[in-house]
Amino acid sequence: MTSLTRSDWEQRAKTLTIETRAFIHGEYRAAESGATFECISPVDGRLLGLVASCDQADAELAVKDARATFDSGVWSRMAPAQRKKVMIRFAELIEEHGQELALLETLDMGKPISDSLSIDVNSAANAIRWSGEAIDKVYDEVAATPHDQLGLVTREPVGVVAAIVPWNFPLLMSCWKLGPALATGNSIILKPSEKSPLTGIRIAQLAIEAGIPAGVFNVLPGFGHTVGKALALHMDVDTLVFTGSTKIAKQLMVYAGESNMKRVWLEAGGKSPNIVFADAPDLQAAAEAAASAIAFNQGEVCTAGSRLLVENSIKDKFVPMVVEAIKAWRPGNPLDPATNVGALVDTTQMNNVLSYIQAGHDDGAKLVAGGKRVMEETGGTYVEPTIFDGVNNAMRIAKEEIFGPVLSVIGFDDQDEAIAIANDTVYGLAAAVWTSNLSRAHLVGKALRAGSVWINQYDGGDMTAPFGGFKQSGNGRDKSLHAFDKYTELKSTWIKL
Repeated sequence: MTSLTRSDWEQRAKTLTIETRAFIHGEYRAAESGATFECISPVDGRLLGLVASCDQADAELAVKDARATFDSGVWSRMAPAQRKKVMIRFAELIEEHGQELALLETLDMGKPISDSLSIDVNSAANAIRWSGEAIDKVYDEVAATPHDQLGLVTREPVGVVAAIVPWNFPLLMSCWKLGPALATGNSIILKPSEKSPLTGIRIAQLAIEAGIPAGVFNVLPGFGHTVGKALALHMDVDTLVFTGSTKIAKQLMVYAGESNMKRVWLEAGGKSPNIVFADAPDLQAAAEAAASAIAFNQGEVCTAGSRLLVENSIKDKFVPMVVEAIKAWRPGNPLDPATNVGALVDTTQMNNVLSYIQAGHDDGAKLVAGGKRVMEETGGTYVEPTIFDGVNNAMRIAKEEIFGPVLSVIGFDDQDEAIAIANDTVYGLAAAVWTSNLSRAHLVGKALRAGSVWINQYDGGDMTAPFGGFKQSGNGRDKSLHAFDKYTELKSTWIKL
């Protein structure tokens, strides 16, 4: 797959068939209103298609269909071993259509094609396969009861799940939700971001081909304030799962309270600290990881290492190493397999990132790398990976989630100060610690208020490890068997013998 050249990908892009309609009960269909919105590629600003703009009417249809399908038992009561076979086939189809899905992902949201292929598609298929494999290996419980009684503790699917997913990893985030939701027998309605809806729309057909019954997986493209709100307020949606900004996450909790108290599971923003102590085992590796942690996926990552905390005794030596390492991350055409930094998702996001760079200047931070829009002549939305030194936690670039390739460097004198700075945020999604001291690694790791802590690396873990945040980074967990908790209800059945 990776032997394709930029020319090959560009040729494929010209002949690619792009589906832009909603998907309800196994069929593609226009929005009830007939409304559409433009899908613009951040690669070069060209129109990819007119996507169905769903609203309240479409939400009503999709939820009614999902509920009827759930109640029928065609999926919810299918034998676990059979559901497993279908989901593994779904994962295989994602892999078989990997080049098509990768191309859709890159054209739609601007990430490098090499990442779309090797990371997004592979990880998405793995999420579906892993969840499918777990279906017939998760057991219920028998309570400790007197000899003449039997206490059963069982998990049952919640019913109808609405999943609202973000634009930065559209396929992967969808599959993080789809995997456990489908594995546990639910019907699910996917609302992809209007900024990157194409892979979510496409995999719905692959699900049908795999054997997932019509009505189990519906897709409603559209805007958050229309169809997203309609799903969040719907009285017959049992669970709402979301990945995105903290602002929207809070609003979804309000909608749940205003409607049917639906369960709401949220993975929201982050401002993750990457802490480098003077005794880090490999400063060069730490510098390269710091660059990668902010430049990968154009910095459009909820766990991006956007705050680099460096012990002051090595700061003058270490920061130039990071500045040098960031030079390896240069924006380029995302269809070129050699590119490792693509385009920001759209003009709105690009302008938002540029406004934060200006805020860094205004607040007195020192620009030491990047800081400009580039490749403007392409019509695309490209910004250089950017580093500010001399930052403190009171500055906007240190406090607010930028969701772009902007790194804030903050100095500290000792372990306690590092922990205090790291935890001085409303977020708590991820953190990293670089040290050779085993006790320090454990003590600082325990002290950090974050859902994921990485030691002497940045961004570790796989499907076996839960993912989610503390504080205003959300609740609940994606990945691992802990994700199944979000999509099931616990029932106690007590039998008198």
